[in-house]
Amino acid sequence: FAAAPSQNDVLLSLINDKTIDWTKINAFHMDEYVGLSIDNEQSFARYLTEHIFSSVGFASVNLIPATLDADDACARYTALLEEYPPDVVCMGIGENGHIAFNDPPADFKTMDPYIVVNLNDTCKNQQVREGWFATPDDVPKQAVSMSVHQIMMCRAVISVVPRAVKADAIAKTFANAVCNEVPATMLKMHPDWTLYLEDLSAAKLDRAAWAEYMI
Repeated sequence: FAAAPSQNDVLLSLINDKTIDWTKINAFHMDEYVGLSIDNEQSFARYLTEHIFSSVGFASVNLIPATLDADDACARYTALLEEYPPDVVCMGIGENGHIAFNDPPADFKTMDPYIVVNLNDTCKNQQVREGWFATPDDVPKQAVSMSVHQIMMCRAVISVVPRAVKADAIAKTFANAVCNEVPATMLKMHPDWTLYLEDLSAAKLDRAAWAEYMI
């Protein structure tokens, strides 16, 4: 699961879906700020605990141990994913086209499932506009993130991307060939990627550019 306000309706909808047997599902999250514990209001572990992890009976809930050494946190989380290879990822797309916390230019080469990444200014400003932090300087400089390679290894990717502020990122995703300057372009290569948009986030799409992907 991704942790972002854009996913609020998705998570609520999942909680209210009585057809899901949560006892068969092991829960993970895509990313976490380095150094933030679940006690921090900005922690993604806290967000997901409040928005879904504490509301349904998962088989297990696995939180990124981001207060540990960052490389150690990646290694521990990678070991969990080896035990439970992810089937479905529910995620958004960032204003700069990032997926998870893989900001441009994203690392398309690493095969490590979780990596330590540096957050760029556009990403930090998004966190401020969404109300997580008061200023860009307050945003942690690094995060533990699911890699682009690992996202592509998931059997199914479901992206829900609302809001006008995402219109540029969506337009660039379809206007560009696969490139690490627009990380979301990689999703076009996934064999089972489903993207949900609304009128506002789709407002700048060139229909000729994305028609081949449309169901």
